[in-house]
Amino acid sequence: MPAPISGITISKLTADHYETPATGPAFMGTAIPRLSWRFGSPTDGVDNWTQSSYEIRIRRDSKTEEYKVESEQSVLVDWPSTPLASGEAAVVAVRAFGHEGSMTPWAELMIEAALLKRSDWQAQVISCTASAHDKDSTKRPFYVRRAFTLDDEAQHARLYVTALGLYEVEINGKRVGDHFFAPGWQSYNHHLNYQSFDVSALLRKGENTIGGYVGEGWYAGSLGFGGGRRNIYGDRIGLMAQLQVNGQVVIKTDSDWEWSFGPIISSEIYHGERYDAREEVSNWSLPGSLESRWSPVEVIDAPKARLISPESPPVRQTQVVGVKEVITTPSGKTILDFGQNLVGWCRFNRAPTHYNPGSEIVLRHAEVLEDGELGVRPLRVAKCTDTIVCSDDTSSLVGWQPKFTFHGFRYAEVTGWPDITKEDVSAIALHTDLERTGFFECSHPQISKLHGNVVWGWRGNSLSVPTDCPQRDERLGWTGDLQVFAPTASFLFDTAGFLGEWLKDVAAEQLLEEGGIPPIVVPNVLQHVPFQSPMAVWDDVTALTPWDLYTAFGDRKVLLDQYESMTVWLDKGVRRGDNGLYAPELIQLGDWLDPKAPPEDPADCRTDSHLVANAYLVHVTKIVSQIAELLGKSGDAKRYAADSGRLKGEFQREYISSSGRMVSDSQTALALAIHFDLFADDSQRQHAAKRLAFLVTREKFKVATGFAGTPTILHALSTTGNLPIAYRMLQESKAPSWLYAVLMGSTTMWERWDSMLPDGKINPGEMTSFNHYALGSVAAFMHGVIGGLKPLSEGWKKILVQPQPGGTLTSAKTRHISPYGEISCEWKIQEDKLHVAVVVPPNSTAQIVLPGLVEEVGSGSKEYEVDWKSDARWPPAPFKHPFMQKEDDTFVA
Repeated sequence: MPAPISGITISKLTADHYETPATGPAFMGTAIPRLSWRFGSPTDGVDNWTQSSYEIRIRRDSKTEEYKVESEQSVLVDWPSTPLASGEAAVVAVRAFGHEGSMTPWAELMIEAALLKRSDWQAQVISCTASAHDKDSTKRPFYVRRAFTLDDEAQHARLYVTALGLYEVEINGKRVGDHFFAPGWQSYNHHLNYQSFDVSALLRKGENTIGGYVGEGWYAGSLGFGGGRRNIYGDRIGLMAQLQVNGQVVIKTDSDWEWSFGPIISSEIYHGERYDAREEVSNWSLPGSLESRWSPVEVIDAPKARLISPESPPVRQTQVVGVKEVITTPSGKTILDFGQNLVGWCRFNRAPTHYNPGSEIVLRHAEVLEDGELGVRPLRVAKCTDTIVCSDDTSSLVGWQPKFTFHGFRYAEVTGWPDITKEDVSAIALHTDLERTGFFECSHPQISKLHGNVVWGWRGNSLSVPTDCPQRDERLGWTGDLQVFAPTASFLFDTAGFLGEWLKDVAAEQLLEEGGIPPIVVPNVLQHVPFQSPMAVWDDVTALTPWDLYTAFGDRKVLLDQYESMTVWLDKGVRRGDNGLYAPELIQLGDWLDPKAPPEDPADCRTDSHLVANAYLVHVTKIVSQIAELLGKSGDAKRYAADSGRLKGEFQREYISSSGRMVSDSQTALALAIHFDLFADDSQRQHAAKRLAFLVTREKFKVATGFAGTPTILHALSTTGNLPIAYRMLQESKAPSWLYAVLMGSTTMWERWDSMLPDGKINPGEMTSFNHYALGSVAAFMHGVIGGLKPLSEGWKKILVQPQPGGTLTSAKTRHISPYGEISCEWKIQEDKLHVAVVVPPNSTAQIVLPGLVEEVGSGSKEYEVDWKSDARWPPAPFKHPFMQKEDDTFVA
């Protein structure tokens, strides 16, 4: 047997896309998990390593199974053993062998199947008495609890729990897990997540108490515009849980439980939380509590939805942010500035002073200031207010934070705490705890800051579902926003489980409720909104996002799972005219929020909305043909390929002149046609490229694209020989531009290019969010063009390393943790040389493309020095018309 080499290790072993905890088992909702292993970065002297075979060792039921497989595959390897049973645990170990005879050390993972069948559930859903809640009003959170006795120590205890609403659970006074907003937001009519916890350490021989706290959350709370609608999924909230010790159910939610209200008077997603410390129930989850306020619970209907043990990580606290400044406003208000727009809540670090029992401390949250005061108009009807009513002992408020609400904010206005200091309060950032996998920095500080804003924007908008904004009366899973941003999100974070599960809800609502047309928000709470019609860009999430996930993570299963969704969309959902393109009478959102669109009409864009829709239709049909071919569905592949070619011809007849001019003479029209390869020949494409370059220079390098055009504009420029213009556009600082917001002090991406006007006033439009990730899709250009990292095959098995320096940048560093391991490219320009350092992970290869150099390399650390000559076209000059009003267009680096 060969000896292990220290330079190659397995840094992470995973089962499917389930989260791998630091301690304890990975709970799974499948009996046949696929295994993946990621390699650590090779050390010096270990180059060109590829896997020739692997061994898997599985310990289950005190027996050990061993498997040896001759294969280079290390991502999503089939489960070699028999299926797991519900509750069955196994210890899996893997080691990999290299072609030269080396082997890695063993990597080990504990896995455990959750409850795989509905019949495994004995628990019922329990709630407070029906009369305790007004059906048409917010529902006060309530406690439920149950005392029980264990005759012996619990060696192996598992809690399985979910809710119609939101829940937290305690056992013997200790909180179970570190999740927030569990079970999360799903399309509750179809899917309901449940969580599994190892609670062995929380139980004890003798008396025990388990208790849950239940809030309305997304299940029954008000959601949507203009005040929203309540009870979208149901008007009774409740808890469903069962505790198993040594494989046997010892406690389950049923009529033997009791309930009581607690100190939270109300807690709503949009409006915030009201907490009354005088109503605190002491020791409510500890054995021996004998308060008389408890009453028998009521058993309510069980969920009809499929119960799922999710692959997506839970929402967790991910960062604590301190107060940067305490501000006194012109009107005398006190405002805490945390220096970062984030999503979460405020936490009290110290007890308030100068209070009276019954007095209130009020926190109002907002993203910006206007005229020195809290800027709440963009919140629309959302109150975003937490109110804390003091008892006679405020020491109990140390550590206070809300429980069933969240806010999007940088600023918190505080009343009722006159001597508050910076140390008294912290902001807690919350979001789905996705693994960070993508990093970028460069010599241009504003571009680096822009990238940081993109990251923060996605963090705040990935709370349980991918939302459009986290602050106003919306916070919905808009499909178009996610579709354009998915490639960027999947470079920055491991989104495989998170977006894969959300796509299942997309498909369920499309296929079971909407007759083939995907809803434009998922979960769909806008069924009453009149514009639920086939919508390109938004509904194209059915095909483009599974393809993006496959490209990023190499998982064919997401294509199989979503195949019906994407084909039904094309075959039944799209409403067509006689030529097969979109029916001209349909409403299309098109290039939503074009910067020239007036504040009151965000859909009034310069580009024909049907041109945008039909460009996407041709592209999506082509992608689906490729997916069908990949999945072995040759008949579908040929049909969609033929459809794509025919539709491309119809698009050309409708929108492109013989020379290559577009009917809509706009940046978006040209960029989409270039990026989606919609021209008849190369001469048309070249003509269009020149026209696009002219339009950008005519706009003095300001952005003229909305949601549809923005993800493609810089790529369209860079791939057609106009890289200096792309860099110049990226470096523009006047509105509308990416750096305008940065220089205005933004810390997240904005919904509008000018969400804040140059004079510090908030844009008067109703849709004016300061945390919207769609326009942050520009980060894909930073990763792939500036940073030089792109996948050449699915899952980054083969990598393109091609940094393309430009503008005033002199260096950049990009890293991505792929399914195979960490990839990096770092470059710097020194005089007439370009220095590039590359790391390629084991079991993958890269194509290196640099000036004067193209080569294929294996894994390892590589360094290059090539001749560098600055582009003589930098900086490109703006177009100047002799009759146009002059303005200062001097380029400032």
